[in-house]
Amino acid sequence: MKPDWDKLAAAYEGNAWTLVAEVDCTDAKAKPLCQQKNVSGYPTMKYGDPNALQDYKGGRDYASLKLFADGLGPRCTPERLDFCDEAQRRRIEEFKALGKEGRAELIRSTEAKIAKLEADYKATVDGYQKRFANLSAKKEQDLAAVRDTGFGLLKVVQ
Repeated sequence: MKPDWDKLAAAYEGNAWTLVAEVDCTDAKAKPLCQQKNVSGYPTMKYGDPNALQDYKGGRDYASLKLFADGLGPRCTPERLDFCDEAQRRRIEEFKALGKEGRAELIRSTEAKIAKLEADYKATVDGYQKRFANLSAKKEQDLAAVRDTGFGLLKVVQ
């Protein structure tokens, strides 16, 4: 993936709207940034506004990366309202009206909802994995019981 990433970075070098960069999260100096941006596995790819990065989930070959990056461009932000539609402008004004503490609380509560959804999903998957392991063990036990009846010898005598 590294050669494709480097090729993408070269293709966007100097682009006014799209920055292709990398951070070595194994470097002690970068760890605080990586923790702040919720990077826990490598490689992790993110895109968007630096204050609200999104996880990239697409292909990791050059063609996929380039196609995705080509679709990026100027985004609606409080500093660039000219890129916002009317609904986005209204939302920005609603968020501004909350005040700094109100926005911080809304971010905290939304992040808590996301964390709960992730935890519930993980618990469900863990339950399925445990059930699968139990079913597999039971199947092997039941197959062993059938084989212990002399089934193999029966097939040889046939």
